[in-house]
Amino acid sequence: MTEQSQSPEIAAECLGVKVPASDFLNDKRIERINAARYEGQEIAGALHVVCEDDVVLEIGAGIGVVGAVVALNRSPKSVHSYEANPNLIPTIRALYAANSLEDRISVQNTVLISGTDRPDTIPFYVHNSYLGSSLDGDPDRAMEKVDIATADFATVCDDLKPTVLIMDIEGGELELLRHADLAAFRAIVLEFHPGAYGKEGVAECKTILKSAGFAKVDKKSTRFVWTCERAAQSEESAA
Repeated sequence: MTEQSQSPEIAAECLGVKVPASDFLNDKRIERINAARYEGQEIAGALHVVCEDDVVLEIGAGIGVVGAVVALNRSPKSVHSYEANPNLIPTIRALYAANSLEDRISVQNTVLISGTDRPDTIPFYVHNSYLGSSLDGDPDRAMEKVDIATADFATVCDDLKPTVLIMDIEGGELELLRHADLAAFRAIVLEFHPGAYGKEGVAECKTILKSAGFAKVDKKSTRFVWTCERAAQSEESAA
């Protein structure tokens, strides 16, 4: 087999990251990826806070673009991604391989839980669109229910020693934040999902972050995507 026949078809590119063709791409998504507007707020926030000394924990890898852009453009020590949807894992790994990033970023099909009553597995509902697939998906409309292994958030943090957290888990962030120790992190990039827990849940997420010593970086944040740094760091950046 020739080298050319082994190379995947590249459907899009985002800030230097080649995105192989897959069933998870459509014309609109490809256009947004090429314009760096796909998860653009998260990417902008992550590129603002991540540096070469960081170990990045990404919870909710999606199709792998955000973590790969960070790994390629900021060259952190490592990026450790966790994705609950098992159908996305081959696509994510193909993206990492297409960009020769396997030594810098990895993904696991595992759900991180911060509560004390963590089950060994948790049901995940796969819908037609991966964007609609989640732990809280509609069982009656889901194409498939799969049981996904879980891991303890605190144990993972103890093992990996992450310094930056990037999180987009379709509404699961509120429950994780309620029980998580965020002391290890100097920066967090987080998408809120009011459709899952309402305005009150968004407000609770923001209160938890502030109480943990984080301050929003205004120029890299929106109403529902926050880039946060430790308050002292944020003041230094603004100075």
